[in-house]
This record gives sequence, structure tokens and C-alpha cells, in this order.
Amino acid sequence: MDILHKILCLAPAAVLLTVSLSFASGGEGAEPSLFNAYFWAIINFLILVGLLVFMMKKMDIKGYFKKRTELIEQSLKEAREAKELAQKALVQVEERLKIKDKEIEEILKAARESGERETGRLAEEGDRLKARILEQTRNNIDFEVKQAKEAIKQEAVEIAMELAEKKLKEKLTKEEQMKLLEESITKIEGKN
Repeated sequence: MDILHKILCLAPAAVLLTVSLSFASGGEGAEPSLFNAYFWAIINFLILVGLLVFMMKKMDIKGYFKKRTELIEQSLKEAREAKELAQKALVQVEERLKIKDKEIEEILKAARESGERETGRLAEEGDRLKARILEQTRNNIDFEVKQAKEAIKQEAVEIAMELAEKKLKEKLTKEEQMKLLEESITKIEGKN
């Protein structure tokens, strides 16, 4: 405000000074002096400067630039803060990805170990089942062999009986046969 005030105070004094000089310098018929030739140009210039200074003060250019500077500084500060937040978020995401990678590796490792254990368990169970089937098959074979032997023995006994009976019939007479039959009946009756 001081500069504007000074210019506004000095402008009328300068105008008065120039007017008095122009009257003092000459009269009629004299050639215009250099001062008189530029007098109105200087006055116009001073008025223009005064108006510009006045308008600048009115428009508060200094305050505008100060506010603009503050706004730019605020924007820069917010940009720095946003950058810092973005970097922190990036670090967190990278850490999470590392953790997820480790978790995936652990899950895969556990799945492999579980698969290996399951394979071993299934192999053992298969071996036990195989042994049980073989044992059962042996038992079945032994049972079938035993039954076959019994059937063969029974058949052999029957054949032997038939052959013995045939030979006896050929050698024994009817009377001897009757005697044997009666003895057998008595023995059977005695047991009962």
C-alpha cells in the first residue's frame, strides 16, 4: 500500500510541476521545447501506471499468488502422502503375495506327503488283502481236497465193498451167505 500511496501523491505534484514549467518556458511564437513535446505522453504514462497499481491492489494479486502457491504446496503435499500410501500398500501386497506363495508351497507339500502316506497305506492294505485272499484260497483248496479225499475214500469203500461182496458171493454158497447174514443181524440186535 505504501508504493501506491506514494505514486498517487506524487502524480499530481508531477503534473503541477510540468504545467508550471511549460508556462514558464515560453510564450507565444516560441518553438515547442522537448519537454512540451513529451508532456502529455508522460502524463498518460503516469496515469496508466497509477491505474495499474490501483487495479493490482484492488484485485489483490499478491494474495492471489500467495493462495495459488499455498494450493500448489498443498497439492504437492497430498501427492507425496498419496505416493507414500501407495508405496506402503505395494509393500503390504508384496508381503501378502510372499505369504500366499509360502502357503501354496506348504499346501502342495502337505498334499504330496498325504498322497505318499495314502499310497503306502493302500499298498499295505493291498498286501494284507492279498495275504487274506491267499489264506482263504488255501483254506478253500484244503477243504476241497479234504472233501475230494473223503469222496474218493467213500467211493473206494463202496467199490471195495462191491468187489468184496462180489468175491464173497462167488466163493460163498447160499447157506454160508445165510449164516453170515444171521450172524450180522444178531450182532446188530445185540448192540441195540
